[in-house]
Amino acid sequence: MRMSKALIPTLRDVPAEAEIISHQLLLRGGFIRKTAAGMYTYLPLAKRVLTKIENIIREEMDSAGGQEILMPITQPAELWQESGRWNAYGEEMIRVTDRHGRQFCLGPTHEEMITDLVRNEVNSYRQLPLRLYQIQNKYRDERRPRFGLMRGREFIMKDLYSFDRDQAGLDESYQAMYEAYSRIFTRCGLKFRPVEADSGAIGGGYTHEFMVLAENGEATIVYCDHCDYAANIEIAPCARPVIENNSEPMKPLEKVHTPEMKTIEAVAQGLGVPVTNCIKTLFFQADDEIIAVLVRGDHEVNDIKVQKIHPCDAIEIADSEKVASIVGASVGSLGPVGLKGIKIYGDWAVEKMVNSVCGANENDYHYLGVNPNRDFQVNGYYDLRLMKENEPCPKCGQMIKTARGIEVGQVFKLGTKYSEALKATFLDENGKENILQMGCYGIGVSRTISAAVEQNFDENGIIWPKAIAPYTVVIVPVQIKDEAQMNAAEKLYHELQQKGIDVMLDDRNERVGVKFKDADLIGYPIRITVGKKITEATPLVEYKLRTEAESQDVALTEAVAKVVAFMTE
Repeated sequence: MRMSKALIPTLRDVPAEAEIISHQLLLRGGFIRKTAAGMYTYLPLAKRVLTKIENIIREEMDSAGGQEILMPITQPAELWQESGRWNAYGEEMIRVTDRHGRQFCLGPTHEEMITDLVRNEVNSYRQLPLRLYQIQNKYRDERRPRFGLMRGREFIMKDLYSFDRDQAGLDESYQAMYEAYSRIFTRCGLKFRPVEADSGAIGGGYTHEFMVLAENGEATIVYCDHCDYAANIEIAPCARPVIENNSEPMKPLEKVHTPEMKTIEAVAQGLGVPVTNCIKTLFFQADDEIIAVLVRGDHEVNDIKVQKIHPCDAIEIADSEKVASIVGASVGSLGPVGLKGIKIYGDWAVEKMVNSVCGANENDYHYLGVNPNRDFQVNGYYDLRLMKENEPCPKCGQMIKTARGIEVGQVFKLGTKYSEALKATFLDENGKENILQMGCYGIGVSRTISAAVEQNFDENGIIWPKAIAPYTVVIVPVQIKDEAQMNAAEKLYHELQQKGIDVMLDDRNERVGVKFKDADLIGYPIRITVGKKITEATPLVEYKLRTEAESQDVALTEAVAKVVAFMTE
């Protein structure tokens, strides 16, 4: 491709809307343009990156026994009603009605659609195992679409679904996909980690997320250097504290005035007590019910764990005005003492607290000398908090570490969640009807672009891993009006193309400094500059890797071989 003919609208300034580095660089590098909140047009450079990622995915899916199909984006409501997810999926589902009044949704995922296909086409054990996948757009009406391609309302996803006759078959499919995903992200040149995870709205009983490690990751993972344990912090189990018998006598309950103390930290400082001796009370909207959750002042509530002990379709922090109308106090003065008509769940760490502090359910007042079981009752004590760094590893007991990660893929063992609901069955060797065992396996293709950038950049721009770079090489003639330089640049350009190398010739009539800045911003792995040394007895070009600060002079006749060697390393 010639730069003079390419649509690559680079920007010098950082767009105001871009909050994280991948969003900034993909906009500045001329890869994407915003169409609406959470929706982007992929310009030629981004489309080339997408295609390369998709090709790697296809090769590995096909190698693992997958067959590619393409299902409709628009899905009939009847299938989702049959599975029970039409109302349960929540407000992220984009629902539409056709001219006949029939309801549809824009597919956020395709479990129902694929199960419907297979129940109509598969009826014998001889057709199993079956692994079907597609790469297509998905739609989720995110409350706050942000971070460019990281969290959008329209995105590109690969989803594969496995169908097996029994649990052993499902285990085999799951392992095959787990290994295929590891190969995919390795081939994409990414540093990643598979972690145990929560299945969320997809359901099923066993799942791993594939996390690209990056400072701007939306998720926190916990991991152990002493064993192979790694998990999303959402599901990491916290050990039940071992508390010695506390001989401190219980003090009487005392209400104190705490004006302008709206946070746990402010209350602790104002009353001269440790944060660890405060009880934090949070109210959640669990479907149509308000519940209260108690954790120690230095801990954070894990709503995923709360949802497991209080089953509901949706859970979120309750509206503060609604809580105030029920309890009679605002956030900052809430507590469990005297709370009536609301289920209360406590974290294990709260159970044995003695003479603690909590809100008095009266604005600007707190209680001192609060003791669980004496001053309030709960519906049960459970593990309800997020794990923190330097807590014991659930597997080996050594200290846990934390890191930030970007979820780029997830594998699920669904079991019979959808096949039973949609009556997807097969006949075994004895003519007996059995329910299909299912798995599903997704990769955020467009999100992987952002993850790659978040992990590979410097102050000058993107540093693409060579396997997914839009072009491997950019050739920069210093003076396009210099016949010798342009002849050499054209020669290199055609020879690299003949070797199957993706190459960009920057033939623009621009200053060489502008070309260098664009080359670094866009992130080509190799830059070859053709300048004055091309006229020496041994014609030389400047060869520079994007990952290195210094360039080197290379004979024109050796440049192509050097690029080929780089690609085959």
